[in-house]
Amino acid sequence: MSVKIPVSISSRTTFKRKFTFLELYRSFVFVPRAMAKLIKNNKTELVEKEFIERIQLAITEVNGCAACSYQHTKMALKMGMSNEEIGSFLTGDQCYIKEEENKGILFAQHFADEKGIVKPYAIDVIIEAYGKEESEIILAAAQVMLAGNMYGIPLSAFQSRIKGKPFTDSTLVYEIGMMLFGFLVLPFAIIHGVLDSIIRRIFKF
Repeated sequence: MSVKIPVSISSRTTFKRKFTFLELYRSFVFVPRAMAKLIKNNKTELVEKEFIERIQLAITEVNGCAACSYQHTKMALKMGMSNEEIGSFLTGDQCYIKEEENKGILFAQHFADEKGIVKPYAIDVIIEAYGKEESEIILAAAQVMLAGNMYGIPLSAFQSRIKGKPFTDSTLVYEIGMMLFGFLVLPFAIIHGVLDSIIRRIFKF
């Protein structure tokens, strides 16, 4: 089956969301702990992989990352999702949202809107709906996707520039700067994230 993403995403020549260097670094800090949660979930399957994929597609829809949309469309197709269902998540259409997944998808959209800084009440809502362990996996899926989007959006703009369609609200300096910054600080952000996880475990907060 061919990979199809909505024309509104594949032909985009302006940013839907634009992030800063600090926001990119902050998102990377959460990746180690989040990836550990998702790797563990791959073994336990506490949260269905399809639900995780729908959460990540919802995050990508809010942020408008063409590169991430393409990659996650391929992943979703391999899982058996139809082009129509994938397209609905990438355009914000709610017709394919399952009732039992509704709060998780809404949380993902809120998470993306707030650039990963959510209020405690939003976390409480998904804990009440899915339980603490499942909620942590949902949050982890959102954190990983947000980090991917923050790096993928300037990458998408750079790819579009190479094709002769530069984003009207972008510069080559910004695109290369974000990609280079992300590459260089990733090891430091991972160390930061690991240390943060250890401290949280020791002091239990």
